[in-house]
Parts: sequence; structure tokens; C-alpha cells
Amino acid sequence: MNGDHGSLIPMPELTPDALRAAVARIAPSQLPALTQHLFEATTNAQRTQTLAPLRAFVHSWAVFVAIERHPQRAARLHELERIVDAGDQEPTEAIAGIRAIRAAAEAEAGL
Repeated sequence: MNGDHGSLIPMPELTPDALRAAVARIAPSQLPALTQHLFEATTNAQRTQTLAPLRAFVHSWAVFVAIERHPQRAARLHELERIVDAGDQEPTEAIAGIRAIRAAAEAEAGL
């Protein structure tokens, strides 16, 4: 742990390499998904001649890292997602909680 309010790692720079290194430390099981997403984003960026796919990649993985680097935040998000997925409770509060966690993660990542 470091002094970053209970986070496992500091928020990395918003580059593919820095995000990959962060994912390798906090959620190594997600490296294949990150690698596949980066490959698809790069291919689509070349095909469409726009950086939009790479921006979407960075946004997606920056939010993932911002959430997962805080174990309590990640656990709460996963619990809220389970509530919504299970479909046996009114999901309004869980959906609001998911949105709040994602919004906080976006702000933390500077997005």
C-alpha cells in the first residue's frame, strides 16, 4: 500500500504501456482482454484513420485501473453488478451506485 488513500498502486499515466503495467500488477488475469482490446483499437484506428478507437481503449482501461486499484471500491462495484445481473432486486439503487463509482473513477483518472 502507498499513501494514495488505500490504493494498491498510484494512478498510472494514460498510455497503453502504463495501463498495461498497472493491470499486470492489480489484475493480471485481465491482461489477455487488455491485449485483445489494444490490438482491436489499433487495427480500427488504422482502418478508420482516426484516434477514436485508441481514445476509447485508454478511457476504458483507465477507468478499470482507477476502480480496481482500490480493493474496497472494486468489491463494491462487483457487488452492485451482481445485484443488477441477478435481477431479483429493484436495480435502481445499484445502477446509481455503479454510475457513481464509474464517475469517481473517471474523475480520478482525469477523464
